Amino acid sequence: MPLVRVRRRSRTRKYGVPIAMALVVLAALYIISASMGLHRTASQLLTAGTLAQRVNAAAPAQDPASLGYRGDPQVALGLPFETLAIQTTLGPAEAWLVPEPFKPGAPQPHMAALYVHGIAGAREDGYRFLPLLHEAGLPALLISYRNDDNAPASPDGRFGFGLTEWPDLEAAVLALRDRGYGEVMIVADSMGGAILGQFMARSPEASRVSAIAVDSPALEFSAVLEHMARNMGLPLPSVVARSTLLLLRVTQTSDLAEASVTGRYAGFYGPLFLAHGSADRVVPVATSRHLLRLRAASDTAETTVGLLTGADHLQSHAENPEAFANAFRQFLTMTRKP
Repeated sequence: MPLVRVRRRSRTRKYGVPIAMALVVLAALYIISASMGLHRTASQLLTAGTLAQRVNAAAPAQDPASLGYRGDPQVALGLPFETLAIQTTLGPAEAWLVPEPFKPGAPQPHMAALYVHGIAGAREDGYRFLPLLHEAGLPALLISYRNDDNAPASPDGRFGFGLTEWPDLEAAVLALRDRGYGEVMIVADSMGGAILGQFMARSPEASRVSAIAVDSPALEFSAVLEHMARNMGLPLPSVVARSTLLLLRVTQTSDLAEASVTGRYAGFYGPLFLAHGSADRVVPVATSRHLLRLRAASDTAETTVGLLTGADHLQSHAENPEAFANAFRQFLTMTRKP
């Protein structure tokens, strides 16, 4: 009688599939849980009232060049100014117009500067730039936009990372046009960079922008999400960020996947100044480095001034005021017509 061999299933085959399925389930549960946690953090960032309470709780700075300082241009820097009401689609938003230095018989400059602050910031954050703009003979408009204390609230009370705020910047550009300024230099930082990018992509007035200066610009919302995930110590930060972005599509009014403006800056042919610190805990410096590489590889290289530092968010000026001022002055020389 022939022997019959009984083939036993190996332990690998017996337990391999269930173990793999369990790992997949655990990974899915982790991604869901981590995404919900990141979603809560991102929602707080995008909720104007929540973030404003946190910012207002901090002690006000005494140095006008420091973030958190509050006071008008006359009090802060001894510069005369005019308060304007910019007519936005939601209602009037307050702005300060600091005129160019008075020179008897000098014609009005053709270009004015316009400052756009970041998320939960204020007009006063532009004081890092204002003395240098004044020194260069430029008038400067420091604006408020929706959800600021001096501007109307949006219907949902949320920041849109530029997707909803750019019409307020457009209204400010039109206000300068009505005052005879045909060209605009826009200075923006943090989420102000996202607002400017959307304005450049969507507004018919974008052609009026002849020069751009940005500090720690938030160019890609998806990259900011991933940076947040890394800072929270979450494994698989890119996967969690992509999953969170899907959740935000359901809970936010705007599709934040569209908050991507690197290409607009890369294709801008005018002078561009960019400062960013490698220790930035809010906006990843990698996005700015990528933009600088894109411009260096194109015919906009000679019109680009990049200042990469080791500073935290919007702190490149504080780390080395002299280097910051020298780089910005170099940019300003590029903006002068021959």
